[in-house]
Amino acid sequence: MGRTKRELKGVTRLGGGATVYAGRYDPGLLETFVNRHPGRDYWVTFTCPEFTTLCPVTGQPDFGTLTIQYIPDRRLVESKSLKLYLFGFRNHGDFHEDCVNIILDDLVAALAPRYIEVEGRFLPRGGITIDPYCNLGRPGTAYADLAEARFRLRNLPTGRTGS
Repeated sequence: MGRTKRELKGVTRLGGGATVYAGRYDPGLLETFVNRHPGRDYWVTFTCPEFTTLCPVTGQPDFGTLTIQYIPDRRLVESKSLKLYLFGFRNHGDFHEDCVNIILDDLVAALAPRYIEVEGRFLPRGGITIDPYCNLGRPGTAYADLAEARFRLRNLPTGRTGS
């Protein structure tokens, strides 16, 4: 059974017509639709292996893989709108750490998910990689506990040695 017009209210970028790419960062590009399974916890994962942003100091492009995982509540993000939103970072100058936090904040505002995490794995610049991670679980719920547990386990030592 297909989705009703009511469930898809606000989804305008998916479907016919030419795709228009934003030339700048714009959280208003994010569109959502009704979650038909709000009584069940499940993961939604998006991986963007071609995420690009600009260094705010040099203006040079930074390339990386961005992974977004969330447990939805009442709304889900429409994937094409997410692609267009992420594309807007190509002309946005911010540090990697800021980008993942901005993306998390924008998705929380659009979705009000039970739990969400955003991870960036950027290619080396000057011989150093930067891999920021942030997460958020709904305060006062088991999802806040999940966020704390996943954050604590995030960067445990791997046991590797060497120089």
